[in-house]
Amino acid sequence: MSSGQAPPSLADLRRALEAVLTEGGAAWLETAEQRVAASAGALGALFPAAGRSCGHGPLPGLADWTAGDAARVFLLLAVEAEGGRRLAETVACYRYGNAAERRSVLRALPLLGLGADAVELTEDALRTNDSRLLAAALGPYAARHLSPRLWRHAVLKCLFVGVPLAAVADLDRRRDAQLVRMVGDFVRERQAAGRAVPADALALLSAASVLPPTRSGTRCGSSTPTST
Repeated sequence: MSSGQAPPSLADLRRALEAVLTEGGAAWLETAEQRVAASAGALGALFPAAGRSCGHGPLPGLADWTAGDAARVFLLLAVEAEGGRRLAETVACYRYGNAAERRSVLRALPLLGLGADAVELTEDALRTNDSRLLAAALGPYAARHLSPRLWRHAVLKCLFVGVPLAAVADLDRRRDAQLVRMVGDFVRERQAAGRAVPADALALLSAASVLPPTRSGTRCGSSTPTST
């Protein structure tokens, strides 16, 4: 099964943003980047204003990215990375941001050069039931830095709350036997309760060449009875 897209390059992100920015929005972003680079306290006021100033519309060719998301990435990149300042500012923008601002931070993480130091933000996002926040949290940064245990439970949570597994970056690479067992148990529990089984759960098991038995004793998609 397919998995989440790789993050755009910064060059592609900048081009897509420039394609939709108004003259006023472009001028605001240029000034804001300069202010953030020059002053340690500037980002706190500018980060929430990025959506209003640059727009909330989608970026051409970049699924699920908005102009506000991209503008916030470049504001974070304007922060000096040395001495932990960029990490501290990124954490603050997430902690004090609204849902849209938090999604922007999560999308920005693989582009900020923070290594694993910001994984606490991904872990925090996975505790929410906000489907858009969950989807943003399970991008390339989580695929690279989230622990196997937390990553498996995050995938299972997607199945519970209805987040498409297409949002999970590197799912095929990170899928292991333990995740397959967990998803198989989830499917059998749903079947035993007479509840609908998410198609993504069956697709994951099919990709792993494992399909659980139905209540009639046959495997899903098979007419051959299972052994007892």
